[in-house]
Amino acid sequence: MPRALLEECLELALQAPNAENRNEWRWIVVDDREMVTKLAAEYRAAMSAYQHSQPGKPAASHDVPGGDAIVASAYALAEKLDRMPAILIPLMPGRPEGKSLPEQCAMWGSIIQAVWSFFLALRERGLGSAWTTVASRREKQIAELLGIPHDQYTQVGLFPIAYTIGTDFKKVYRKPVSEVLSYNRF
Repeated sequence: MPRALLEECLELALQAPNAENRNEWRWIVVDDREMVTKLAAEYRAAMSAYQHSQPGKPAASHDVPGGDAIVASAYALAEKLDRMPAILIPLMPGRPEGKSLPEQCAMWGSIIQAVWSFFLALRERGLGSAWTTVASRREKQIAELLGIPHDQYTQVGLFPIAYTIGTDFKKVYRKPVSEVLSYNRF
């Protein structure tokens, strides 16, 4: 996968709004085959830790329409993550632990829309990704692997990047707007 293409997508993503326009993010694209394989192993370990933390309980997505497919997809990704052309690890400065709500809102609100903008830029170019957070269970190990100063940065997620198979994307299940929207009061 051409690095110039990923840099083009990131250039667009960095136009997303962020708190105080400070642009303190860091972005790591892992495209070295050996490092991708090591990240895939960490992802599989995180999936295993998640599975073992839920003994006797169904996975979180089993109670929504299509939830079984979501869970199956997460496990399928674990099995093929080592074959992805690249993996993105966005970093936000600081640690959320002990931060006030306004501080955390600024932290998360300064990077989430940039990541989503990156996803949209990928889509426009025939690439795709998946929003994954299970790797946060192995954040320290991933930080060590990638040389991230864990006490100074928070990993937002681990996002595989690959060319999509086709472009026939379908609408996914979401609750209807009537169930999640109100005006003027809760």
